[in-house]
Amino acid sequence: MKQHILPAIKLTVVCIVVFMVIYPLVIWVAAKAVPAKGEGEKVVVNGKVVGYALEGQRFTSDKYFNGRPSAVNYNAAGSGGSNKGPSNPDYLKEVSNRIDSFLVHNPTVKKEEIPSELVTASGSGLDPDISLKAALVQVNRIAAIRNRAPEKIQALIQSQKTRSLNGIDKVNVLQLNVALDAMK
Repeated sequence: MKQHILPAIKLTVVCIVVFMVIYPLVIWVAAKAVPAKGEGEKVVVNGKVVGYALEGQRFTSDKYFNGRPSAVNYNAAGSGGSNKGPSNPDYLKEVSNRIDSFLVHNPTVKKEEIPSELVTASGSGLDPDISLKAALVQVNRIAAIRNRAPEKIQALIQSQKTRSLNGIDKVNVLQLNVALDAMK
């Protein structure tokens, strides 16, 4: 029995040291080496933190671009999807309600023009980005409310777009809305 207990105790001590001391220390040092110092990519306006660029958040005013819906109410502490399948009646009703709401707020858009990402929640519930198409479909609403030419809003979107690793053009919703507020 001694021949099994002593190696088990030694292995437990080694695992505690490696996984509770060394590994977290290496991760902490690596986080402090990046530009944001492991604090996330804060978006600051007039000296005030308005959000984090890598975290989705809700915009309820029609004068702002909308991001993806969240199954977790944009709670970063509990990220996750709804786990409802595409044939679930509750899920279908929820998506249908989102479509109806989008059409009410965007009367110039036809139902078939709505990108699915604007009415379906992501797996994490915290996606900070939308596709270029999802941003462009909202241009008329924002241009009308802000009394701006749609071309100006489209140019702003183009200036904010980035390309993901898989080659898809995307826009960070928070950064786009901050740039929209700063627009002269």
